[in-house]
Amino acid sequence: MTAVAELLAPRKPLPGGLSRGLVVASFLLPLMIWAVVSYVPFVWHPKVEVVDPGSVSYFREGMLLDKERFNEEAAKAREAGTAVPTGEPANPVYLPAPHEVLTAFYTSFTAEPTRRSEQWLHESLWHSIQVIFWGFTLSSLVGVPLGILCGTYNVFSRLFEPFVEFFRYLPAPAFGALAVAILGIYDGPKIAIIFIGTFFQQVLVVGNTTRKLDLSLLEAAMTLGVSRFRLLWKVVIPGILPDLYRDQRILLGWAWTYLIVAELIGTSSGITWFITQQARYKNFDNVFAAIMMIGIIGLATDILLAKLGKRLFPWEKKG
Repeated sequence: MTAVAELLAPRKPLPGGLSRGLVVASFLLPLMIWAVVSYVPFVWHPKVEVVDPGSVSYFREGMLLDKERFNEEAAKAREAGTAVPTGEPANPVYLPAPHEVLTAFYTSFTAEPTRRSEQWLHESLWHSIQVIFWGFTLSSLVGVPLGILCGTYNVFSRLFEPFVEFFRYLPAPAFGALAVAILGIYDGPKIAIIFIGTFFQQVLVVGNTTRKLDLSLLEAAMTLGVSRFRLLWKVVIPGILPDLYRDQRILLGWAWTYLIVAELIGTSSGITWFITQQARYKNFDNVFAAIMMIGIIGLATDILLAKLGKRLFPWEKKG
């Protein structure tokens, strides 16, 4: 009981080995559930994969059927005294097993697109990364300075934040048609959707972070005669920089969440187009692989940024 109480103590650091083990477990648990559903027949296998068609003319080896339909045909063959079809329990085509998705991680990069006009997976990923980069960079170039101003001076807060609060509730995809009309059908509207989806959040989040800076630091600087520009450059920005960096890491995740919607606007391109096409061809192993690649790229980027943050701000206490 004491050990459990220690583990559940609020914000108490965990032993290094236990902490790493829990991180690994957070990924292993969903994988284990997926494996059980995929490989254990009595858990959830609503389909039957035909092994031997028997005397049923329209059955084909590897064909997926509902259990009821397969059992009906097998019963008819049994009553007629003809060859009875055989099959194995299977999951629907939209739920591939882990080993199939793992194989798709390789084959989706090496398999040539079905049509010449389609992009390879690595080309689609690179295109999506560029859309994310430009949308989030442009959003940050405007949103971060405005957020700092709103968090430092009430005049900017009263002037901008009420409208920002209103606008952030408007769904970014609703502006898709307007973005296409103004920016054309290529990457412009996609970047615009990511900009809209992250800009207004940035202003509010950065403004709130700026307000957390100790007011006595600002008052002391003003007492010493610091100009308003130098107050921002020498006191406010250095004071919030570690938290601002952490905010941007979190907000970058928002940009990724808008990617799929953004890429449906205008011309079809990027990883969204790849996923849509593979779903159309019923290659759901490739669909799962592509979705997981997005998560892996996002997580890897965040880990790299976190490590970079530790080097940039070594005085920050470890969390």
